[in-house]
Amino acid sequence: MSHPASTTAHTGALPTARAIAVPPGTAIHATLHGSHFHDAYAVPDHHPDRPALQAWLDVATQTPSWIRALMLVRNKAVRLVGLKDVGQLQDGYPPASGKPPNDAASYAVGDRVGIFRIRFLSDREVILGQDDRHLDVQVSILRRDEGTDGPTLVLSTVVHIHNTLGHAYMAVITPFHRVIARSLTQRMSGHGQR
Repeated sequence: MSHPASTTAHTGALPTARAIAVPPGTAIHATLHGSHFHDAYAVPDHHPDRPALQAWLDVATQTPSWIRALMLVRNKAVRLVGLKDVGQLQDGYPPASGKPPNDAASYAVGDRVGIFRIRFLSDREVILGQDDRHLDVQVSILRRDEGTDGPTLVLSTVVHIHNTLGHAYMAVITPFHRVIARSLTQRMSGHGQR
């Protein structure tokens, strides 16, 4: 089976991430009720034996400089309006287990991974979350073996907004989120390759 590949300035030759619906029957799908924003992107999974969290760790530790720069601008700007500076995707925090931070087996629910905390964890799906008084953000990385496309990885985002500032933030950030989410999904397919 063949999958289309694209070349972009940021990812090199990696499979194109395609927009899909948040996959039904998943832990992230169960959080959709009442959400104000959600999206999902899928790519072929060239490493179907690794846990979902490992796919994220492999990519987050190699966050491209353009994403780091966008996160830096985001963090400086949001502090001016009372939102949290969340740091960077690749920020390292030791897992509570004391084991190596680059190994998915080291982590448990509640541990911090970059800007997120782990909310749900299985080999097949991990949900990472970041909450504040303005909005709650959840990101899922899912390994999916069923279907006609062969093994795939899906990155889904679900956002629940609590107030006007949260709505204003999402209006500004959504176009950037889509570019970053698509890029990270493509990079997961390539095992975090530059």
